[in-house]
Amino acid sequence: MKPLIFAALLAGAATLASCNSYDRAPVRPVAQAPQGVEGSWVDANGLVSTFSAGQFATRTTDTNTTMATGTYITQPGGLIEISLYSNISKSASKANCSLVTPRQLNCTSGSGAQFTLNRQG
Repeated sequence: MKPLIFAALLAGAATLASCNSYDRAPVRPVAQAPQGVEGSWVDANGLVSTFSAGQFATRTTDTNTTMATGTYITQPGGLIEISLYSNISKSASKANCSLVTPRQLNCTSGSGAQFTLNRQG
């Protein structure tokens, strides 16, 4: 009987040894979709707008010239209110934006012009 028990234990150990984690491919973390408006966004003209901790800036991609700066707040319901100063027109203005997807921001300027920003990266 003892050889039979030993053989069963040996077979069980071999089965357990074959189930080690070394044979499995490494698990890669799933990238989470970005949340909120924080980060860099690009418009149809190639200007990059950056939102960070309540501060807003728009720059050119070729010379990194600052076109506008300002602040933003996110209202309940996802409306983003931007108050900005244009270095080009030397004037202050506002824009309201809505985060329609994690990667698309639809905006309307104070004058009624509509534009879309797409998340970079």
